[in-house]
Amino acid sequence: MQINVDKKRCPQNHPCPAVRVCPVKAIRQKGFEAPVVDEKVCIQCKKCIKFCPMKAIQEK
Repeated sequence: MQINVDKKRCPQNHPCPAVRVCPVKAIRQKGFEAPVVDEKVCIQCKKCIKFCPMKAIQEK
């Protein structure tokens, strides 16, 4: 499985709150753009999925 960010659901107007809950720092955000999940670093803990208030971070 892969964790992706649905840009249609992500407001992209603030720092992503899910970035700080990732225990391995696999989520990066440039400015207020939609965050990106680094698959090589991600451990599939799914904390970001549970934490995202907009449900923009999803498992595919």
